Amino acid sequence: MKIGNIEIDSNVMLGPMAGVTDMPYRVICREMGCGLLYSEMVSAKAILYKNKNTKALLEYDKCEHPIAIQLFGSDPDIMADMAKKVYDETGCDIIDINMGCPVPKIVNNHEGSFLMTDEALAGRIIEKMANAVEIPITVKFRKGFDKEHVNAVSFAKMAENSGAKMIAVHGRTREEYYAGVADWDIIREVKEVVNIPVVGSGDVRNAMDAKRMIDECKVDGVMIARAARGNPWIFREVNAYLKDGIIIERPGLPEVCEMILRHAKMEVEFKGEYTGIREMRKHVAWYTQGLRNACVLRRTVNKVETFKELEVLINRGVNEL
Repeated sequence: MKIGNIEIDSNVMLGPMAGVTDMPYRVICREMGCGLLYSEMVSAKAILYKNKNTKALLEYDKCEHPIAIQLFGSDPDIMADMAKKVYDETGCDIIDINMGCPVPKIVNNHEGSFLMTDEALAGRIIEKMANAVEIPITVKFRKGFDKEHVNAVSFAKMAENSGAKMIAVHGRTREEYYAGVADWDIIREVKEVVNIPVVGSGDVRNAMDAKRMIDECKVDGVMIARAARGNPWIFREVNAYLKDGIIIERPGLPEVCEMILRHAKMEVEFKGEYTGIREMRKHVAWYTQGLRNACVLRRTVNKVETFKELEVLINRGVNEL
């Protein structure tokens, strides 16, 4: 798959998730076969005003190439200037624009999915950013803002005409957040009206879902977000199924526990033990979802404060879960 001048080995991508898709987890997903990684979304204004929290969000390992840095904002000039700054300072491969985030504090600031209500402004942002950098500009957006304003098709055409080299469409409105069933019909309709690559998002939970979305929507790729939490193996499973029709066996408990500890060690190295272990608490809950007696482990992990404590707990869990 090609996005502008960037070649992607696999058309299965990791969707950006705040507080989830940091560098350690992205590296793991890359090893599992993820074709394109996205940073957690970063505020263009925060970069402009040198917010200390943005530095870690923009860091990535060299093994992550190709990687997209995702920015959000509503001022075309700031977005363009910060896109250039990010590219110059990080050497990333793609700049993605978040026009789909449904979180109230983002929407109330006229950012994220709010921009679906103002196609003219969204178009100016895309055009200015596309003119500011040499790398591809891509856009992630939704079906629409609410059920009365379903405009993904016109929004997609606008994005292409403004200079976007790829679009990712989530099949829910902002009003729906992540509830209900994603509308794959709207994704197919978008694909029918543009000539740039289209990536589908929403309700891709396993390899069969990914294949079905590609077949039904004729999309160029799929983006997996929530289904990848605690499940980096989903990328190797989807790739194997798309390429050879093979259904790979799910990882057993020993492999899951080994991955938890490796992930935790990477978090500690990246963020320090205090923050890294606390970050891992939610990841452990995702990794162990569905395992027998996992509720006991999840309650206990919320009290863990050091890597050694986590290691003891997980090793014990191998025998008890």
